[in-house]
Amino acid sequence: MNFIRRKTLSNSDEDLLTSYVQTNSSGYFEELYNRYIPLIYGLCLKHLQNAKRAEDATMELFKILLPKVSDHEIKDFRTWIYSVAKNHCLQILKKEKQHILADLDSSVKESDHVLHLLEENGSKYETEVLNRCIKELPKQQKITISMFFTNKMSYTDIAEQTGYLLKTVKSQIQNGRKNLKTSIEKLQNE
Repeated sequence: MNFIRRKTLSNSDEDLLTSYVQTNSSGYFEELYNRYIPLIYGLCLKHLQNAKRAEDATMELFKILLPKVSDHEIKDFRTWIYSVAKNHCLQILKKEKQHILADLDSSVKESDHVLHLLEENGSKYETEVLNRCIKELPKQQKITISMFFTNKMSYTDIAEQTGYLLKTVKSQIQNGRKNLKTSIEKLQNE
């Protein structure tokens, strides 16, 4: 392994990843992972608010990813590992039943009526209007809105299932709500 480590120090992330996938030699992935330990640890520390927990999460992530990294098509390792590490921390917090409050800008919040339509069963007419408006949403908004309200999935779960970044999921849901509000109000005024 020392030979692999010395040889790989100057290799790019992509070269190390390709070498790992082709040979299944953990030394390649270990070298690649070691490059990003400060980033991963800092991210874990930010989310978990405890040095010991952040250390544990950083090492746990390595053990989890080592056998699974070959199954993913990774274009930019830095972006991918950041996203995976963040989701890992959020899953830890979720398991501990800590509530993560979403940052919702007050200018994006919808009227109580639209939230009522999304979260509860309305009249037959209201349900028809809502379904019609949902069908008109762009694809990503339609998917995330349905998963969030119909399937009661968390942002993190939606990100994992769809492959979207967490911030993309939040954005699509917020924009979807905003578009639904506009569309519903337009139909009600006709």
